[in-house]
Amino acid sequence: MTHSHVPVRALLLGALAVVAALVVGVVPLSPAGASTGWSLSTPLARETVRPGARDLDVHHVAHVRELQLRLARLGLYRRAIDGIFGSGTGRAVRAFQHRAGLRVTGDVGHRTWARLIARTTHLRVPASCLAPGWHMCVDRRHHEATLFHRGQLYNSWLVRTGAWDMKTRIGTHRVYWRDIDHYSHEYGGAMPYSQFFDGGQALHGSVLMTNPFEGHSHGCVNFYLEDARQLWRLTSTRRLVVTVHGAWD
Repeated sequence: MTHSHVPVRALLLGALAVVAALVVGVVPLSPAGASTGWSLSTPLARETVRPGARDLDVHHVAHVRELQLRLARLGLYRRAIDGIFGSGTGRAVRAFQHRAGLRVTGDVGHRTWARLIARTTHLRVPASCLAPGWHMCVDRRHHEATLFHRGQLYNSWLVRTGAWDMKTRIGTHRVYWRDIDHYSHEYGGAMPYSQFFDGGQALHGSVLMTNPFEGHSHGCVNFYLEDARQLWRLTSTRRLVVTVHGAWD
């Protein structure tokens, strides 16, 4: 199945408009997010990450690997992607904050995450991703699952997709079934926050993935557990259309 793609410039303008709204406080926050400046429903949201944080295991992900990977895309971080927020990561964070015109604190709060995600997400996507409603665009090549709402970038997560012999299939499908506590009897593993969109393939949290660029799934789109929970809370009661594109990697 072939897709037409949308010019990057148009999407970048939309993404920067979202970020601008966040920085000046236009986007309303839920009471749960008021004290920290973000909530699960806030666009481009992650938790605050500070020096010393670590991605310990699949149940304790602080998004340090994601932070390092995104900083590496900008050429600001050149060390190992190890999930440890040490001095090298701290220097890269401060360099990014300075470059982005943010207050240089060394902590990665919501405003830093919003700018970083917007600037490091690959926004050349099929036109179907920008149709009205909620759309998930899964880029197999760049290991990204990017959520669009009404044609605007809403959030983007790092994910892994299917192995060479079990590729996540290219195409556009509507989510047809959801199961918050799904268990795969075929592969013998938990698939929390599952949203099925193409046969047995689903968006779901992974109890195995620590680095989205290591290993593959059996065809599903694997998220960090808390990212899958965030996506679930955003979309589980909505009509969600999933488009998979990009060369296998």
